[in-house]
Amino acid sequence: MSESTDTKPEGASLHAPLARLLRPLVRLLVARGITFPALTDLLRELYVNVAEYDFALPGKEQTDSRVSLLTGIHRKEVRRLRGAGAPVSVVPAVVSRTSRIIARWIADPAFTDSQGQPLPLPRTADAGAPSFEALVSGVTRDLRPRAVLDEWLDRGLAFTDARDRIVLAEAAYVPRGDGSGEPQLYYFGRNLHDHIAASVANIVGDTPRFLERAVHYDGLSKELAAKLEARAREIAMEALQQANREAHAACQTDPGGAYRWNFGVYVYAEAAPPARPADER
Repeated sequence: MSESTDTKPEGASLHAPLARLLRPLVRLLVARGITFPALTDLLRELYVNVAEYDFALPGKEQTDSRVSLLTGIHRKEVRRLRGAGAPVSVVPAVVSRTSRIIARWIADPAFTDSQGQPLPLPRTADAGAPSFEALVSGVTRDLRPRAVLDEWLDRGLAFTDARDRIVLAEAAYVPRGDGSGEPQLYYFGRNLHDHIAASVANIVGDTPRFLERAVHYDGLSKELAAKLEARAREIAMEALQQANREAHAACQTDPGGAYRWNFGVYVYAEAAPPARPADER
């Protein structure tokens, strides 16, 4: 009996989705001068790290031979790379501080109006009254509110109105810049990690554990795509602000622990080439 020529290697079904997933990342790597050999070195280290820690057998010591078998990397290289530890994503101080202050400004009833929008704040005010000084001091005592304000005004995260009140700019909700800034790159890694991790957990788990859905339409005019993108931004911001308000309120009575939670959304539109018939692929 001859072996079927239709048999696909294990994992072959992942090739097409992986190519689609990796294409924009490769575009970023090429644009930033990260070469293929440099990426190969990183992937080799990650393969060893994941096999060593995520695929260890209960009650058994993970061996170089098993890591080599799982990864296809020579045992000599495995021995060199083992124990390096998983790359740690340290939250930049500016990201942690800024995100906590903004989260409070758009969630705490003391600093929002009746519609839940962030109030314009005077620089200072009497005790118990909302002010930018009270907002910052309630989050951190390590920095003077004036220093935070100067930084925000310089970065365009806030501006002053005609009454010299501090107003939160829309730009404060999303890190902006040329892509080289520390906050933007931090969120790039964290948010993509969590989205991919949720998708992978749903694939390898017995039942889908995380919500991971999208609404999508093809064959649209440029005008309709732009209109839907704008409306989707409005809907997304409403959902994010509501989630932030509820999470902020719940944290006031939470005893704390080792878990973290992330709720994210994305909106994307592009001019896509028409799909080819299956017999032409």
